[in-house]
Parts: sequence; C-alpha cells; structure tokens
Amino acid sequence: MPSIARKLLICAAVDGLIIQPLATKGQRAQQPVKVKYGDATISSLPRDQPLETPKPNSSFEAFGIVGLFTVSRLSYLITVTGRQQVAQIRGFPVYVVTDVALTPCTSQADAELAIANTATKLRRASADKFVDDSDSESEVEGPSFSGGDDTEDPGALSDRETSENKDVSEVGGERSSIAEDVIKRRGSYGRFAQRWFSRKGWMMDQKRNMGLSNLVTDGPGSPTNKPKNGSPERELSEAVTQEGVDPPSTPSVGESLMPKLLRFAHIWLGTSRSFYFSYDVDLTRSVANRSSTTATTNLPLHQQADSTFFWNQNLMRPFQGTGNDSIILPLMQGFVGQRTFVVDRHPPQSDSQEDSMEMADMSPPPERNTEFFSPERASVDLRSSEKKFVITVISRRSTRRAGLRYLRRGIDDNGHAANFVETEQILSTPSWEPTSKIFSFVQVRGSIPIFFTQSPYSLKPIPVLQHSSEANYRAFKKHFELLGNTYGAMQLVNLVEKHGVEAIVGNEYEKMVQRFNEQKAEDSQPLAFEWFDFHSACRGMKFENVSLLLDTLGKEIEEASSTVEKGDQIERKQKGVLRTNCMDCLDRTNVCQSSFGKFMLDLQLRGEGFDMSAQLDQENSWFNTLWADNGDAISKQYASTAAMKGDYTRTKKRDYRGMVNDLGLSLTRFYNGMVNDYFSQAAIDFFLGNVSSMVFDEFEATMMSKDPGVSMSKMREQAIETSQKIVIEDDKEDFIGGWTLLSPNTSDTIKTSMFEEVVLLLTDTALYLCRFDWKLDKVSSFERVDLAHVVSIKVGTYITSAISPAETDESRNIGLVITYEPGKFDIKRTNTRSLSSTSGQSDQISGKDIFGEPTKAPAAVSGILNQAILNAIAGKPQSQSHPPRKIALKALYSRTAVSETKDVKKMTENEQINVIATEIERLVFLSQPIPGDSERKSIVEKGDIISLAEAKKSTGILEQWGHSIKKLVWA
Repeated sequence: MPSIARKLLICAAVDGLIIQPLATKGQRAQQPVKVKYGDATISSLPRDQPLETPKPNSSFEAFGIVGLFTVSRLSYLITVTGRQQVAQIRGFPVYVVTDVALTPCTSQADAELAIANTATKLRRASADKFVDDSDSESEVEGPSFSGGDDTEDPGALSDRETSENKDVSEVGGERSSIAEDVIKRRGSYGRFAQRWFSRKGWMMDQKRNMGLSNLVTDGPGSPTNKPKNGSPERELSEAVTQEGVDPPSTPSVGESLMPKLLRFAHIWLGTSRSFYFSYDVDLTRSVANRSSTTATTNLPLHQQADSTFFWNQNLMRPFQGTGNDSIILPLMQGFVGQRTFVVDRHPPQSDSQEDSMEMADMSPPPERNTEFFSPERASVDLRSSEKKFVITVISRRSTRRAGLRYLRRGIDDNGHAANFVETEQILSTPSWEPTSKIFSFVQVRGSIPIFFTQSPYSLKPIPVLQHSSEANYRAFKKHFELLGNTYGAMQLVNLVEKHGVEAIVGNEYEKMVQRFNEQKAEDSQPLAFEWFDFHSACRGMKFENVSLLLDTLGKEIEEASSTVEKGDQIERKQKGVLRTNCMDCLDRTNVCQSSFGKFMLDLQLRGEGFDMSAQLDQENSWFNTLWADNGDAISKQYASTAAMKGDYTRTKKRDYRGMVNDLGLSLTRFYNGMVNDYFSQAAIDFFLGNVSSMVFDEFEATMMSKDPGVSMSKMREQAIETSQKIVIEDDKEDFIGGWTLLSPNTSDTIKTSMFEEVVLLLTDTALYLCRFDWKLDKVSSFERVDLAHVVSIKVGTYITSAISPAETDESRNIGLVITYEPGKFDIKRTNTRSLSSTSGQSDQISGKDIFGEPTKAPAAVSGILNQAILNAIAGKPQSQSHPPRKIALKALYSRTAVSETKDVKKMTENEQINVIATEIERLVFLSQPIPGDSERKSIVEKGDIISLAEAKKSTGILEQWGHSIKKLVWA
C-alpha cells in the first residue's frame, strides 16, 4: 500500500492526508470531518453547516465519505459531492447520491490538482444554479474530478429517469411520438442509447477513449484551454509518485485499466443515482428487522447496518479501527421513493367528469415537486373525513452474488441468489407521529435458486443447468434456510414459462421444492409453491389477467399480513414473505410485486376505515408511478436499462407503443450483455471486496470475469474425488494423489489454440488423465497410462499465448510433458452420452484403446484391466509398432483475484509442477526395476516446453489484431 494511504490509515501524518472531526455530534449521525492534504482540504458536511471561507480552489464541500480503494500503487478517496433528498423517514431526510469526487491519494501534487479542479467545477455549478435555480434539483451538483461528460459515456450506467424526461403519456396528458420518446428518454434505454443519441455522439466518445480529448482547467497553475493528451483520469492514474514509494519497473495491467475503472466508479457510485443514504436512519433494515436492533441504537450506523445491503462496507475498511468510525457512511443500492396521497372515509358520490378531475388534482405532483412535510404542516386543508398518508417504497439490493444480468444467474455455493432484492412498502402519516401506526409490507425477489447459466449472445438464450443434482440441492437448501431464518414462512411465486426454454429451469425448481418439502425437518415449515405462467396467462397484452394470480394468493397474502409499529413498539409482525421470480426477476416480477403491494395497501387502509374502491381517484397514478420507478431502478442496476412492461405498471394499460419500447430495451440489453457488462462485473466484484485488484490483470488477458461466488477450490476437490471413484477400478492400486491442471483439448499435442482444465490422478502403477465436464460434474473421458511405459518427463516454461502480460510471465507459466510408449494396459475410455441438461437418459461409457480403436469387451466385463486383456487376446497392436505419445500439462495460476482475498498459502506454479514430476519419477523407478548395480539416470529433464520467443513467433498478426480490437471494444 502506498505510504500516503498508510498515513491515512493511522491518521498520524502531519504532511500527508489526515482525517479529523470538526465537531462532535451524536454517535448515530456522521460527524463533519476535514480531510487535509498539504494546502488542499476536503470538508465533509453531513448537515448544512457553514465552514470558514477557504482559499480559492483549496477545498470543496463533501456530504460524506464513500471509501478508499487501491489498485497497485494508486489509491483514490471517494467522497459524495452531490445529493438530492428523495424521502423523509421518521422526520429524517433520505438522500440519493447524484455525484462523487475521486481524489488521488498517492501524490500530493495530484491530490491538490484534483481538489482544485473539483472545487472550481462545483463553484461554477453553484453559480449557474444561483442564476437559474431550476437548472438542478440537487443541493450540490456538478461534475467532479472525473469529468462532466461521463453521463454520456458508452460504458456508463445510465441515470435514473428524471421527472422532466418522463413521457407525458405515462402520467396522463398529451401523447408524443415513439421517436420523441426514444430521443427524450434515452436514459431509460441505458448505455447503448446514451452513446447514439448523446449530443456529442459516437465519434467524440471514441476520441476521448483514445486520449484525444482536451482537458480544460481553471485551477491555479493550469492555463485555460491548454490541450493535453488524455483525460484527467488517465493523467492522474499514470502519474508516478516519488514520496517514499518504490514504483514497479513497468505499470501493472491494473493501472493501464485505471482510467476506465475511474469512469465506472464515478458513474456507478455517482451519476447513476442508484445509491442512497441517511445520516440518522438505517436504510438497510426493514421496520420489523430494525426493531431487533433497538437495544444498540447508540452504536454508529455502520455497526447497526445489515452487511447484506451495506454496499460500501469494503471501501470503508481502511477507516475502521482508526478512531474515526463516525465518518463511515453506509450506502445502500436499490431504490427509495415516496408519494403522498389523500383518502376520504366518506367520499362524495359523483359521476361527473369535472368532480373526478377535481379529485384527481389532489393526487401528488411528479417526484420533482414532492414535498416532505413537517409535523405542523402534515394535515392542513383537509376535511374532517379526509386523511393524508405517505407511502414509501424501499428496495435493497443484496451485496451477495451481486452483479449484472447474464454474468450472475442462479445461485452460489453459499446459497445466495443473483439479483436478490428486498422491497419494503411502508405506509405512514406524513409526520410519522408515534401515536399513529406504521405499516410495513416486505417482499423479496431473486433468481431461481439452482445452478444455471445463459449465454449473452442470444436474444432468448437457452438456460443450461449446471452441476449435479446433489450439489444443486445443497445450495438450494442453504438458500431457503437463510430466508426462513430471516423472513419466516415462504410463498414462492414462479412466473417463468411452463413450456419452451424457460421450462428447463422451472421444472428443476419445482423438483427441488418437492424434495425440500419431503426431507424437511418436523419443526420447519414447507415451501408453498405457485407456478403462474405469466406469458401464457397475459397473452395478447392482457396484463390485467395478473388478477388471476391475486385470486389464488389473496388469502395467503392476507394471512401473512404486514408488520405494524406504534409508539416504537411492534404490535404485529409479518408472518411470512412472498418470493417472486421470473428469468431476470425484473419485468414480470415488478408487475406482480406491484399488484401484491396494491392488494396489501388496500387491506391496510381498510383496517383504518378507508375503502380505496370507493375513492374518486381510481387511477392511483401516484402508486403506479412509484412502483414503475422502482422497477426501472432495479432493472438499470441489473440489466442496464429501464424495466420492460413499464407502461402497464404506470398506466395499467398496454398498447403497441409499449411493445416497441420493450423491443428497444431488449436490443440494448443484448448489446450490454455482449460488450459492456464484463468489465463492469469485474469492477463491482472489486469494490465489494470479492476479488483483489488482480482481477483487472485477468480481465485484460481474456476480456472476461470469473464468478467468485462459486468456489473453484471446492469444485476441484470434488472433481478429483469423483474421478477417483469412476476411473480407478482396480482395488489393488494405491491412490497417491490428484491435481487439476491445464491440458490441450486434443490428445498427444503440445501446441493448440484451446486448453481445458483436466484432472490428473496418480496411483502406484498408473497415471490417469481425466477430461472433466465441469458444468455437469461428470467425467467425459479419461486415459490410463501404465507407469512402466513412461520414458521421460520434461519440466519447464510453457507459454501458451503471447497476447497478455500475465500469459507471457515465464515464472508463472510452467508445465511438464510426459512421454510414454503405449502398451496393452494403456486405455482410453470416452463417455459417449454427454449429458445435456435436457437429456434425462442414462450414461453409457464406451471403451477405446489408446490407439483410438473401439474395444469389444462384453457388457459384463467393466474392469479396465480385464478390458485390456481382452484387447490383447483380440490381437490389438502393441507398443513396439507405435511411436511414443505425449501428455502435456500446465500448472494453474496459484495466485488469482479470488485467492488473493484469502490468507491461504499455496504452492507456486513451479513448486507444484516439480512435486508432480518428482512423484511420478519415483513411482516410475519402482515399476521399472533395473538389474544389478547399474546407476539409474533421472528421467526428468529441465528445458523449455514452449519458450516465450517461440510463442511470440507462433502468434499470428490476425490473433494480435483480434485481441486488440476486442480490448478496444471491451476495455
């Protein structure tokens, strides 16, 4: 870690970056802090408290600290510079983050320049706001150090749709054309539309990505309009510090991707408007869950927060244990929205259109004009039979198995489902007085809790089931045990198709539920399962048929009821929870969840003496818009676009305009899934602490990101165990060890374009090369080589690609080649039934000898040795008539982005290969005795298998160009 960042951690440096509280406030609220770096200052103000007038461009006001992250030798402090109030809960404001600043901490010169630039831009934005107050809604808003054009970046997460950009047809009024919708509301179509419909367009963005844009600064010492060769992020991230830091000889891959990481961090944490916070209220817990922490209310918010929904917990770790816990501000990703409405116990009975419109005028205005009432203003201008309520929707996205659409599906080993969201609907009075009841209704959504994947290279990809039934059930059981402990009884609502490609996972889901209920403990509750084929029931745009689902589940929802709090005491607690899913848990799920929420709202108001069916305002646009905004927010965070079927959620009507809109969203999701999501997923995993910064080295090599939620070490242990049970059929063979290595996908080959992970087993008499189907946990084929036939072993550098720096590191790319002379006991067997996820047929293993010819052993004879004897009797050719064969093996990388996050000591690649070679040689000598006292020569030879120079020569120009083009697009 750089010295400056280390000084930050101990808070003891005089000339470095120091964090010190400015004033003392309650422990629950964040304290104002001053972060000083030389003559530059960042002042953090959670409240609107004045500061002493600073020197020009020496400081800027921040509303909170998000955290600190480090990649290689570069560290950045993230602070909140823009916020907008979106709700008030219990009298305390709730904010959405609208902008952040990223300040480099490695170099004092860079830090001062970044602070000066941020201060200048914020002051300019503040002046513009003073001239035109309608220009911005946020209290402090404007581009931070990362640049003001990021909202139009093609790799950006698009902003949540603002009320001024909404189509008037969604909230009533004049309709506009589809073209106008697309251009005006391009943000809802995500990153793809932002690129094509931005005012700067495609080419300007390409120039910026190639470092051709100009940087204009007004800071001290920076001449205005002076052209520079790159973006601010690139200049600052490439700066090499000399403050006691010994930099590497060459920049790491992680540093080369730093400009893209900074743009992503600025957009994801700031301008995407997807992160929410409060200084006084714990947003990560529902009303029912919050009641269990009442005894610890004097603790700081970050110690009360539920880690499942605490998104910047990892970024805040450098500040923990430093005596500055008060500056840790928990952020929650998801949605917070609030609307006010008025109901009447005795509504006037009038059918006239004028009266209806007059009543409709009482509904709250769009979100930008939503008022947050003080207690004394809560009930003004209301008739005696009328009452004003506030409805608040809070959606909390889980940090477990977090990520983007096709890269995070199904479940992980720990039972965490992808796109898991807890949505709480709160009904209260505007003043939240203790004498009034507070109603809380919680629902959850999440991916189908089994192992499956879908390819992003198709508009409607076929789900592919993964792993064995036992592995699926173990994770499935963990998932529902976790949910049961948190929420109680479970009502599962499955919205996928009963026929077609979606039925593959739907049927498996149903089987798992049945097995769970059959094997459940006596004191546990069964899972209630309802399969509602949404597409079939609502075919022909008849989305109103969702009422059929309510007819089925209405009684269960009413029995589960909701949590009721009065006077800070829980009078009634919700008995169970609805878990809803479709394939993405976005569009169909949001439509049904909004219907469940409306059903519960009607029940709650009926208990208070208000009949919603008798109100003149039958449209309930305030409710529909709130839930549509919620659906859009969750969809953008998972699929990078607004939710489909949003027109029905907003208006309860469906027409051709909605179908055209959904087509555009589908194409945008398709593009994002193929191109943008891979780097974004790697960055999300890095910020959450699931992987180390080494993930960017791995991304640069393959342009892909791995799933840290699936334990590869556990999978490899299980693969070795499974292979051992299947292939070692002779009980007389003593098992020595097993390893997972890389090998060419073609036998008897050293050079190949494709490598696969295989299992190598070693016994006292033979070695087995098992080709394993990792998706299905099955052995697809294996080769048996008698140790008596091994001739030589070569150990050395094994470069399989010269494209990326990681692949050309000679110290990490080590392998061995085993040369043997085929004999009658050397067998190759292949699984001829490969086990697709839809097969359902029994496996059949057919045998082949090592020369590739099929064996003709009787069905009763299954042993490998018996089969080999039959081959010999049948006159199969022996080793002397065939040339030697080779088995090439390469060590897996011992250090990965996932393994580096754990304190596990592993052997290096060179140590692992030497251990395998030495053990094979020892057993070969035992199986090949030599007569007399002859001196035995080692069969292990040191030398390059494929040297770096040879690999570079064999790397073609087209391969290099292909990787460069892919890197240009993906990275």
